Amino acid sequence: MTIHTMKSTTFDKVDFEQWKEEAIRSLKGKPLESLMTKTLEGIDLQPLYTRESFIEGVRVTKQQTGWIIAQQTHAMNGQQFVRELKNSLDRGNEAIVYDGTQPFDWDESSLLEIAQLMTDYPIFITNTKKEDSFLKAFTFVDEANRSAVKGAIAVSGWTLPEGFQQVRTTVAETWAAHHNGADAVTELALALAQAAQYTEKQETFDHFAKDFFVRFAVDTHFFMEIAKFRAFRVLWQAFSAAYGVTNAPSIPLLATTSLRSYSKLDPYVNLLRAGNETFAAVLGGADVMTVHPHDVLTGPSESSIRFARNIQLVLKEETHVDKVIDPAGGSYFIETLTSELVDKAWALFVGIEAAGGYETYMANGSLAALLEQRRDEVAKGKQSLIGTNVYADAAATEFADWSGIAVEGRLAEPFEDLRLLFSKEQPRTVLLTFGALKDFKPRADFVAGFLATGGIQCEWSPAFEDAQAAQAWLANEQVDYAIVCATPTLTEAVMETILKGWSENTLLDIAGKYEPAMTQQWLDAGLNGFLFSGQNKVDKLIAIHTTWKGGVDGE
Repeated sequence: MTIHTMKSTTFDKVDFEQWKEEAIRSLKGKPLESLMTKTLEGIDLQPLYTRESFIEGVRVTKQQTGWIIAQQTHAMNGQQFVRELKNSLDRGNEAIVYDGTQPFDWDESSLLEIAQLMTDYPIFITNTKKEDSFLKAFTFVDEANRSAVKGAIAVSGWTLPEGFQQVRTTVAETWAAHHNGADAVTELALALAQAAQYTEKQETFDHFAKDFFVRFAVDTHFFMEIAKFRAFRVLWQAFSAAYGVTNAPSIPLLATTSLRSYSKLDPYVNLLRAGNETFAAVLGGADVMTVHPHDVLTGPSESSIRFARNIQLVLKEETHVDKVIDPAGGSYFIETLTSELVDKAWALFVGIEAAGGYETYMANGSLAALLEQRRDEVAKGKQSLIGTNVYADAAATEFADWSGIAVEGRLAEPFEDLRLLFSKEQPRTVLLTFGALKDFKPRADFVAGFLATGGIQCEWSPAFEDAQAAQAWLANEQVDYAIVCATPTLTEAVMETILKGWSENTLLDIAGKYEPAMTQQWLDAGLNGFLFSGQNKVDKLIAIHTTWKGGVDGE
């Protein structure tokens, strides 16, 4: 082919209907709807978004490019805090971040240094009580310099000293709701509900808006989180319009990587989660970003703190998204998803207000139901937590909690409890394999992975041709728990013989699901149960431990 031919080559245009026909053909009998992804927000994510399917909505962008890298400083006393803070500021951090979950005493000299730094770097404070001595730093700032201090702090019942006009103190905090089950729609609606609650207590909307900011946790659903930040700005404009404000004032959006998906199991996967979440937040338009170290649940180290900070530095250096006002704007998918979030969140917000407002909603049990749904999806493998409920790593794990972080509702906790349980003592487990390797290996791999999520290590037996060979081998082995791994046909052929000679002191399960009559027949003959895809892994693993221990302890 000559270069002339290449230049004159054209490609046929394919419309959505042609794509749809090809997609249906490739699905081999499955409906096109099987390509859709249903979310907890009640949104059906389509396999393809085109101009024709595009749902256009109002677009409201942030006023300037970039974001503030706001990395939390971890320390045990004031002097160490100042030392670590200065070190992080020299290495790319752009803010003073204090979390009062683990308060400590501050000496006056350290507070003076914080006060001096506050005039050069914005300050952000979370999880802090009004008695925390760190707050004395504000009184050490010279009155002539207080107007230069910027930031956002959330301290209930504490009054900021006079003169800090650029420090916001009224927050719509969604952190707790997020970790107790809230989806993106619920978080957006609750942020508005808190805004409505505050507005009613202020003299004017303008006075409230100048002191208001929002803090969102960012989870791993990449596109949904991008749309969440974009949607809030649209919702804020609609909220302001309801109070007669046509040009809605800009509200800072603070983002913090969620701990809902963080796990103590295979903690380096948390690095990937943090990177995903951070990128989503900045693409969505977050103004301030805080990244938790991957080992924050058990106690951060110097290296993990550096890794967390470098996530933001790499994004700025390599992606250049800090040079663009709305990096995700124009995508049919993101624009449509943003519009759907706006519509659903506004409807929920109106419903919350009609039912009594923010406090009433938080007390009515709706979040508990959402959290239970999330945990059920993780337990059944509908939602993957790499290294925890799928592709589990059996390496030694640090289970101790770190006192410097407080979080409820983590999805990995049930699996962490199981791993701790089986790390103390576990049954000798064998996969009984039958037939050719290519026939039993898929099921054996599945079972090994299933058991690994609870920390149960298993051995593979020789590949048996029949039930008698398996019984002869087992007679010389001390096995506590065995799982038959074979094709359905071969499983049905060997089970009757195996069950007749099976010891009641050894648990026996089968890999796979079978028709009800045969299932009941095997159970009546002494079979313990089955392991199969979509099963609640947590319930099954607890049942294995309970039965193995004779029903004494199933906790």
